[in-house]
Amino acid sequence: MIYNSYDNVGLVRVLSFLKTHNKEYLSGQDLSDVLKISRVAIWKHIKKIQELGYKIESKQKLGYKLVENTKMLLPWEVTNGLQTKKIGKRAYFFDSIDSTQNFALKISEESKENGTVVIAHKQTLGKGREGRKWVSPHGGIWVSIIIHPKFDVEALTILPLGVSVAIATAIEKELNQKPSLKWPNDVMLNNKKVAGILTDVSMESNKIHNVVIGIGINFDVDTKKIEKSIKGTPNAYGITSLTKSSSPIKFFQVLLYELENIFEELNKKNSKIILDAWKKRSATIGKNVQISGGKKIRGKAIRIDDDGALVIKKGVKTERIVAGDAIHLR
Repeated sequence: MIYNSYDNVGLVRVLSFLKTHNKEYLSGQDLSDVLKISRVAIWKHIKKIQELGYKIESKQKLGYKLVENTKMLLPWEVTNGLQTKKIGKRAYFFDSIDSTQNFALKISEESKENGTVVIAHKQTLGKGREGRKWVSPHGGIWVSIIIHPKFDVEALTILPLGVSVAIATAIEKELNQKPSLKWPNDVMLNNKKVAGILTDVSMESNKIHNVVIGIGINFDVDTKKIEKSIKGTPNAYGITSLTKSSSPIKFFQVLLYELENIFEELNKKNSKIILDAWKKRSATIGKNVQISGGKKIRGKAIRIDDDGALVIKKGVKTERIVAGDAIHLR
């Protein structure tokens, strides 16, 4: 099932009316008369609304009353009260999809999709970096974001670092936890991975047409099941999940706001602000690391350059790493 933020479907009309009258019961006949929808259709919408995680009380002779909101990242919930200018104002939601990244890439060229978010309750073929699988059960935040940026190609190496800063900032603000960042784009809690990032870029002659940013956040997932399914995956170092102390909807809205701030800084060529924020949270600088991808390099991570490259010291020599995974060594 797919929902979006721009179609005023019957289900949303019924839900909106229940929300504005949540202190009273509304009969099926009342809803039918006001919304000009048959009573059978009202009943079907109520059932679907319940399936989407809303708690509705039903009493004979009284009708229906909404008593608890959903925790699912449904488009009309995400856009309601969203503080961004562009990001997330247009949204798609899938109960299950192979990959939000696949769908986002298909629609990314259309100008109206600039700022669009594609959300999944569950992914069956979630994508990680370098072709790896991303396990995406119910309870996580699985999303792809389409942008048609103004920034130059040179900013693409800063973008993943900036997205990880945005995720970390949202966690700090909304959940009061202190994540750390592993180069190039992992977000960690207690030295375990809680979020990852994937970027796909469409460009021609050094001009960026669009970027699709895939984000996977373990918000409320069964980590034991995920660890079992990724056992043996190269470079896996353990996963963790965020706490349930916040509404996933509110957290996601904060995240979209922080992401838009990062995109605006890149548009203004203010990469130093992003790099400084990343360095403050870095779990990689100062660590002995091994770089995977291409030739394997071992050394001490000593700094991040202005283009986001990781600088490794090996004896008296240094080497710049622009791509790969940094494996922290004990």
